[in-house]
Amino acid sequence: MILIGDNLVPYENLSFIDAIDDIEYTVANSTLIFNYDENLLLYCSKNDLDFAVVVKSITEAIYCNALNCKYIISDKKQAKNIQKIAENYMFDSKILAIIEDSSEIEKIALNEIDGVIYSFLLEK
Repeated sequence: MILIGDNLVPYENLSFIDAIDDIEYTVANSTLIFNYDENLLLYCSKNDLDFAVVVKSITEAIYCNALNCKYIISDKKQAKNIQKIAENYMFDSKILAIIEDSSEIEKIALNEIDGVIYSFLLEK
């Protein structure tokens, strides 16, 4: 299970962005995170960048996987639905559910979701 943002487990550098111009100011070799945006999605995919996308629908998740997104991030309820699709279609992207604290990890694990990301990492 992937744990991003947990105090006990080291995790990669992440940079939240809103626009292509923001990439210039990110930490080198960090994974870019952004809310679903077709322009950012295409730019990151074409430039072979590591990126994670916060999605609100299964359709957005399907596009993200097709364009080589590293992580597809969504709320807990949607993550469960996306995970089923991901398993059926053998997504390369990993599905992450947004959590507030470690007390939620067990429920996410029981729902067989690939991992979690703490909500504080998604704040700008």
